Amino acid sequence: MLCKQLNCTHLTLEYLLSDETSRLAAEALRYGNKGQEIPGALWAKVIQERLSKMDCIKSGWVIEAFPRTRHQVLMLQMTGIIPEHVVILDAPDNVLLERNPGKRIDPTNGERYHTAFHWPTDPEIQQRLVVPKGASEGEAGKRLLDYHRNLPDILNTYSKIFRKINVDQPCIDAFAQVLTFVQSRHRNLAPHTPFILLYGPPGSGKSLQAELMAQKYSIVNIGCGQKLKEAVADNTKLGELIRPYIENEQQVPDSIVMKILTEHLSKLDSSTRGWVLHGFPRDVEQANMLKDLGFIPNRVFFLNIPDDIAFERLALRMTDPVTGERYHGMYKSAPNLEVQLRLKQNPKYSEKNLQMLLDIYHANVQDLENFYEGVIHINADQDPHTVYELIESYTIKPLPKPVLQQ
Repeated sequence: MLCKQLNCTHLTLEYLLSDETSRLAAEALRYGNKGQEIPGALWAKVIQERLSKMDCIKSGWVIEAFPRTRHQVLMLQMTGIIPEHVVILDAPDNVLLERNPGKRIDPTNGERYHTAFHWPTDPEIQQRLVVPKGASEGEAGKRLLDYHRNLPDILNTYSKIFRKINVDQPCIDAFAQVLTFVQSRHRNLAPHTPFILLYGPPGSGKSLQAELMAQKYSIVNIGCGQKLKEAVADNTKLGELIRPYIENEQQVPDSIVMKILTEHLSKLDSSTRGWVLHGFPRDVEQANMLKDLGFIPNRVFFLNIPDDIAFERLALRMTDPVTGERYHGMYKSAPNLEVQLRLKQNPKYSEKNLQMLLDIYHANVQDLENFYEGVIHINADQDPHTVYELIESYTIKPLPKPVLQQ
């Protein structure tokens, strides 16, 4: 199941010994035919030979049921074979012994089945299944004793990269845990410069989350709308070009927006400390403009909220023109009737305009998700600090590996 999902090569000991073109496999097979234990050093060479082939190099590999002893682990390490992840499938001994009699194997291709948990639907396959060698209760008990005797040393050697998965549960649940683990990346202590993109519908909290990230990690907060207003307020040349659009509540052309953003994203503090960008891009064309200029985020967060929550958060938001204080019809009422009567709503968040902004968001969200690899979806309909903790955890930890599609 794992190899099919990851599109990588599945290696079993039986498969390695069946390679008729390998001199090393033939040598190992002679030990087995004599009833002798195959030396760990020879196993390591057989595996190294197979891992050097192109399918393993390009797509990766999964080795099943090896190594079984610390000596075999050391032999693998001496030949340069160090797995990225080690999965220990764990269950109580009585469960394992109860499962053992139901094991079956297809002698034509080595596929394994079980009479209770994994039975083929094809009658032809059912007919040719056989009981695998060593399936008796005594032999299974001996293998279990060997397993428990050797496991502590193996785990000690792979202490940083192993995970125990309880398989005394439905197969699909155990597989999901295994897949999540092998797709994870190990923590790297090398310096990491965050380049973060926050995208979401109006009212999803992009500005607040960007501010929180900037405060804690000293990265540069680049809000597109805010930077345009600053350019106008500072009376820069670009600000003079923008002013008519701002005053007439028209959309600023992308070419001018890109000049403003490029100016901020290119600054030394942005490139050395990192940045968090929000309010841009809004569509794939704008995302391509950023990419062409070399501004590629290494974390992309989509903050998701239902439309009714966006309306609730923004349509009921009011401002006191005298003090500049913000109030909300549900969460923060005006202190008295006098203040209540003078509150004003930002025309941008009228019901009509808000619906238009949401329509633009919904029209582009899927295309942008396809454009950016590894988009991380965050449920933003919860406490802002909970949302922040999720964003922070994904920012400081390595991203999971993508699943290769066949």
